[in-house]
Amino acid sequence: MPRPNNPISTDEQRAHELLALEYFNHPEIVSAREAVRTFWLEHAAPSDAMRRAFAWAFEEVMFGATVWALNQDPLYPKVITISRLPHTVAGKRIPGSRWGIDNPDSVYRVIPISGAERYVIRGRVSEPRLVENYFTLWDPTMKTVGLLDGKQLKVDADGYFEITVDGSPAAGRANHVQAPPESHEFYIRDVIARWGEDRVNELSIERLGSPPARAPFSEAENLERIKTYMRRWATETTRWNRQAMDKPANGFEFTIDRDSDGALRNQIYIMGYFRLPDADTAMVLDINLGGADYFIAPITNIWGTTNRITDRNGCLNRHQSLANPDGTLTYVLSLTDPGVHNWLDPSDLDEGILTLRWAEFAGGEPGADLSVQQRLVPLADVQQHVCENQRMTAAQRAEQLRERAASYAWRLEE
Repeated sequence: MPRPNNPISTDEQRAHELLALEYFNHPEIVSAREAVRTFWLEHAAPSDAMRRAFAWAFEEVMFGATVWALNQDPLYPKVITISRLPHTVAGKRIPGSRWGIDNPDSVYRVIPISGAERYVIRGRVSEPRLVENYFTLWDPTMKTVGLLDGKQLKVDADGYFEITVDGSPAAGRANHVQAPPESHEFYIRDVIARWGEDRVNELSIERLGSPPARAPFSEAENLERIKTYMRRWATETTRWNRQAMDKPANGFEFTIDRDSDGALRNQIYIMGYFRLPDADTAMVLDINLGGADYFIAPITNIWGTTNRITDRNGCLNRHQSLANPDGTLTYVLSLTDPGVHNWLDPSDLDEGILTLRWAEFAGGEPGADLSVQQRLVPLADVQQHVCENQRMTAAQRAEQLRERAASYAWRLEE
């Protein structure tokens, strides 16, 4: 059977984004946004470089809060993608919605859930199957209270599946998630490792049982929830980034707790704050995968969004990178193009956050050799620190970036 090219752009998603745009321009939300803007700039005390990134990042984080806040009713659940680049719907510009140290490979979708209700999530897996896909059930604090690995889904011959969700044990049911009383929402990650080839899984949600006992949330309730989320998104982002920024610059020693704060239980996250002293200095990072099938190195600013990821190399995953002969990966992070394939481009910002992510380990556990080693070197000496196959001409760089932008474009199409 034919498959849609973009399972993100559903009728439900487009309608939700247009609704979010209306709320985003509501006078109460405009006023509340300005209050958060003032608060966040004072709270984060940004450097000049991070201040330059604030204007566009702030809009995305605030719109992301709006999109998420409007899908919080477990009696009227929707499947909504909550982290996107700016795009167009019905001729209207939809702001980006990236937030929370986003992973550019991941399409994040949320579904509100109550532990007192029953649901069925229906869908169809992509072909080829994704390298990583998880249905994570969170409590209100983003603590994991349930987890279903997409690779374990039982599907029919055409790739269709159903996931049952309720407060009772599986009792022999395949694809079942038991939802404890504190259940709040599903956070679903579909990882697009091969940007041009992979597609997200198709998903829909149905609440089962008798009709809802109340009407959907009112406009007044939605306005208050959006205000709460905008403030929360600002404070939480700063708190998360402080975990790395309060440590010495250019070190990678902080490992994120994988059972709380929105992290994925089956991933390893090592987070570091980098600061390049000048345009003539580069950071070289040597990565040992430790048996991981999946790896990505994304650069974010202190506002929690990645920088330019389609027309510049603001992130590179394992499939976009060239490996060394021994299977390790070497990256160069620098303001100026160092002439190597694995260039991490900070988008003209001399500082930021680098959150390295390893996942899908052979045997289920990371190997003891999983590691990152970093060092600052003169940009002129970079070629001495990378394998010969890494070298790249200006023409090759232009082609790399052209292919990169083209491979991402389907995610933004209506």
